[in-house]
Order: sequence, then C-alpha cells, then structure tokens
Amino acid sequence: MTALEFSVVDIMVDPYAVTPNLVVKLKISESTGTPVRALAVRAQVRIEPHRRPYSASEEDALLDLFGRRERWSSTLRTFLWMECSTVVQGFSGVTVADLPMPCTYDVAVTASKYMHALQDGTVPVVVLLSGTVFTDGSRGFSVEQIPWDRSASYEMPVATWKHMIETHYPGSGWVRLDHDTIAELTRFKATHGYTDLESTVGALLAGIEVPR
Repeated sequence: MTALEFSVVDIMVDPYAVTPNLVVKLKISESTGTPVRALAVRAQVRIEPHRRPYSASEEDALLDLFGRRERWSSTLRTFLWMECSTVVQGFSGVTVADLPMPCTYDVAVTASKYMHALQDGTVPVVVLLSGTVFTDGSRGFSVEQIPWDRSASYEMPVATWKHMIETHYPGSGWVRLDHDTIAELTRFKATHGYTDLESTVGALLAGIEVPR
C-alpha cells in the first residue's frame, strides 16, 4: 500500500497556452518507499472566500455574489472553481507534477466574477484530490485509489490571476450576451450613430439612474 501526501508549491500562469491557463505545481510525497508507476489525479479546486479580508470597494464589487457585509456570516461559503485532472509519471519518494487549470474571463461564471472583484491580496484555494495509483503487483500492475481525504490549501496571489487575464485580454475583457441582446445593441448603435458597441453601452449606462 502507498501513503500519499499532497501540497501546492505554486500556482502560476502558463505562458505558452493559447487560452487562459493556470498551472498548479503539485508536490506529491510517498512515504512507504513503494515505487509509483503512474498516478491518475482528479482534482476539485475550490475557493474559500471566508479566509481573507475585503476592502469597501471589494465589498461593493462582491454585492452580486454575497450581498452586503452584514450577511456574510451566512453567504461567504466555499464554492467550486473548477474540476481538472492530470496523469503523473512514475516516481519514488517525492515528485512535483503540473496540474493544468483551464480558466475563463466570463464574468457570468462565479469564480471569474469573484476574481474580477478583488484588488490585491490572495485568493484562498483548496485542492481536493482523488484518482488512481498504479504500482507493481504480483501479476503486473497493482491498482489503488487515492484516499478520499487528500487535500492541499494554498494562497494564490490575486496578481497571478490579473497577470493571466492581462496576457490574454490586454486592457479589455468580454461579457457573454445572447444573440437577441447583441442584435438590439447593434440596432441601438446604428440608430443613434455610435461608432462601436463600447460607446453604445457607455451611453446606455450613463442614462440609467442607479438607485441608492
């Protein structure tokens, strides 16, 4: 039987990815001396928002997710960021493996909306791990399951997320809209003589009285 422990060494931007991608540097330790021939890892990456403080401007940006600060004792709960997986090559003792994390800037996604609201500091994450361990057996390979309670916590700098987004969307972002809304925006732009959709949205926002 193997005895595996996991920890996160770093979460970094993949500089060569075509789309926004982070990489978890996952340290894996096996303490019995059993050679691991391969490891199929599945991970749930969760954000634990209650583990960090927030400024007044961040509170305003998080209103849609968590409500006002007086409600945070019941609304600031751990939520799923993503599920991802990787296959780790054989090792003995200790290895560091790359766990790719494909990301999106779509602010309709809870995790992206949360990240976009943060100005600085860190993002408290926990990686919950499962999967399959392949070792030597009397008839070839022996198969074990990674224990269900394996996890690793990490404080990811907000700057890491901002760097990734700026790399792929320099000075801009995007919002997903349905086709009918895009058509209405286009018609409004043409009718009122705006040159692009950004100025059109700006004019619409300027004309809305925000209730306080």
